[in-house]
Amino acid sequence: MRIVFVLECANAITNGTGATCYRFAKELQKKGHDIVMLGEKMKPGEPSRFTYFGLKHFTFPIFEPLIVKEGFNFVRVDYKTIYEAIKGADLVHLFLPFRLQSVARLIAESLHVPVTCAFHLQPQNITSAIGCGKIGFINAIIMWGFRKYLYDHVRHVHCPSQMIYEELIEHHYRNNVFHVISNGVTPFFHRIEANKPAEFADKIVVTMSGRLSREKRQDVIIKAIARSKYNAQIQLILCGQGPMKKKYEKLAAKKGVVNPIVIRFCNKEELREILSYTDIYVHASDFEIEGISALEAIACGAVPLISDSKLSATSAFAPDPICIFRHGSSKSLQAGIDHFIEYPQDRAAMQKLCLQKAPEFYLDNMVEKMEQMFVSAVEDYKTGRDICQNRLRKKDRREKRAIYKRLLREGVVDEMPEELR
Repeated sequence: MRIVFVLECANAITNGTGATCYRFAKELQKKGHDIVMLGEKMKPGEPSRFTYFGLKHFTFPIFEPLIVKEGFNFVRVDYKTIYEAIKGADLVHLFLPFRLQSVARLIAESLHVPVTCAFHLQPQNITSAIGCGKIGFINAIIMWGFRKYLYDHVRHVHCPSQMIYEELIEHHYRNNVFHVISNGVTPFFHRIEANKPAEFADKIVVTMSGRLSREKRQDVIIKAIARSKYNAQIQLILCGQGPMKKKYEKLAAKKGVVNPIVIRFCNKEELREILSYTDIYVHASDFEIEGISALEAIACGAVPLISDSKLSATSAFAPDPICIFRHGSSKSLQAGIDHFIEYPQDRAAMQKLCLQKAPEFYLDNMVEKMEQMFVSAVEDYKTGRDICQNRLRKKDRREKRAIYKRLLREGVVDEMPEELR
């Protein structure tokens, strides 16, 4: 199949959703599919292994510095480029509920190309960036907006976890067929022989991988280490970048963390090495649709301690209840860290269990499930069960006509589709 992936940050594999998009595209390409990417323009000299259609960057008024810090970007919607990317495709897969995806859906429908989408963005990912992550009614409004804007108009939806599937059902996402499929871990992440650097040789290495942002809650880890009676023996490594870097450095100094924390972005080779010599991996996030970074750590044999937040799916990957701590509680996390330091035999047992569980989440198994979803979507379209064929809103019709009027003026198409005349 010729499959078009639509994502603003498709060229940014340092972004979680961008990395997921790239991994699935790469594996689907190996299986013989023709993958087309539609996203922000590649930088000069930046290679792409896929057919790539680039759109100009859109500078978001007022919030642009915050958006950049969060590792995301928006693009200017260019009907001609989107049309050319989708024309001749067998299926279009949307990753986020924004303007680019909405226009891609409308153009795909006009070209009679089936559309699927994924749910990769929790409202809390947006609201926590502006300090409103715990205000329930705002998050509920955003969830409603996502549904009305995109998900009510696409039948097949990819859910990376059971938790987010249950959230969508709770928020009345009832026009969809959901496919619970993990984003998967590449076999690249496996335990390798890796010695700790000389300066960490006598230390217990505690690691977390992920963006340095409020919802990831690296502050809980810093406070837990400061509380620990083994403070002087612990070396904290935060693999990532983001807006909270300086605040976390100041917090560590203020709380009395003995060993200076290491904060840096790591490429995948560096990350695998660090995870392979990590003693304890902590995943403290408030909100997490899945938590691939925790799966990568488990695949490398790092013993996890995972927050039990109700809005995070990651605790489902804990190999044992002993690997779960109370959400947002540095005291609970400190108890977990101290336990694994005091009882190395428990740490060794958990490491063995992690390595046994890892193959369950390898990407090749998940890609097969994605293929099945795509085939189902195409079949539903052919048999008339697809939502967009059964319900054409007046607003959709108006927008499609406006898009085609522009395409006619630019000479991209010769005539208005019959159903829009």
